[in-house]
Formats: sequence, structure tokens, C-alpha cells
Amino acid sequence: MLKIVKITLVVAATLGMSATAQADVTEALANICTIVEADDKGELRKKMRAVESDYRLKLKDYYSGVSCGGNSLIRTALLSNAVEAGSLLVKKMPKSDLSAPEADGKTLQAWVAENGLQDNPIAAVLNDRL
Repeated sequence: MLKIVKITLVVAATLGMSATAQADVTEALANICTIVEADDKGELRKKMRAVESDYRLKLKDYYSGVSCGGNSLIRTALLSNAVEAGSLLVKKMPKSDLSAPEADGKTLQAWVAENGLQDNPIAAVLNDRL
């Protein structure tokens, strides 16, 4: 089931967005978790382009504010075995953000190892990027 998408206040404060604009971004990102879980790379690319053109936000700007059942977008892709969408997300994120700890304090590589997902093709793309 689609969880409510949260955009951090830091992003809103940084970009100087009003409450209405923040709600619009939240609406624009409302089904991004479903898109990732369905492994719909084309639709994910369209969603990312729309958010970038409408709100001038890149993936790195809203990645940490999106939670899919308590997991980040890349973790959701790994758990859903959404190879196409997950690979796109890994390639679009800056290397420094990929190696940074996420909300739970674990890096993606540590989380992958902890959950035994090293054989997942997305994990291979992640390791190649880092």
C-alpha cells in the first residue's frame, strides 16, 4: 500500500517554498513509491523530469524526504527486485549521497550486506558507482 510521502522541511526551507508549493511537491511525488515497486523505469523518469521542471528539484533534493514504508527509494527497489528503476535511481544519485548514511544511520552498502542482498543486480550497480 502506498504510504504518505513526506518532504522534509529542510528542502522547503532551503528552496524558500511556501506551504502551498510544498503540498504540490508532495502531490507530485505521491505515487513515486508505487512506480519504483512496479519497476516502471519510463514512468519514474517522467516523474523525475516533471518534478525537476516544475519545482526545480533534482533527485538528491527530495530523496531523503521520500519514505516508502520506512525505506528509501533505492532500498524499496532492492526489496521489490525492481532492477530497472533501482539502477536508474543509483545512477542519478551523486556518489557522495550514495555513500552517506541514510535516516537509520546505515549506508546503502551496509544495509545491503545486512539484509543479504549482495546478489541483487542493483547492489552490483551500486558497488560499481562507489
